[in-house]
Amino acid sequence: MSRHDRSFIKVAETGDIPPGEMLKVKIRDQEILIVNIDGTFYAIDNRCSHQKGDLSKGNLSGKIITCPVHGSQFDVTSGGNIKGPKLLFFRVKTEDLNAYEVKIEGNDILVFQKSTWGM
Repeated sequence: MSRHDRSFIKVAETGDIPPGEMLKVKIRDQEILIVNIDGTFYAIDNRCSHQKGDLSKGNLSGKIITCPVHGSQFDVTSGGNIKGPKLLFFRVKTEDLNAYEVKIEGNDILVFQKSTWGM
């Protein structure tokens, strides 16, 4: 892998997202949800893997985000699906979300993104 295949992109500043809060950002054409859990920042896909509900409009409880559309739940620290969507009287499994590496430099929140001009 060349040194240009990986890059971190500034998406916000630490003061923009208080503990227990989240912020939707856009990197190129992709929506990413940045979450502050007790001063540690995490980044996952913002769109639910079930029907693309906007997770930034969902409910964050601890490290679990609940999709506002059908109630799918995801662990914001890993992107893992905790509970699938509720359809009629049962729940179905849905895919995990992508999680992204986060780095803090000073007050800047940086998220890992593969370079568009790398391999």
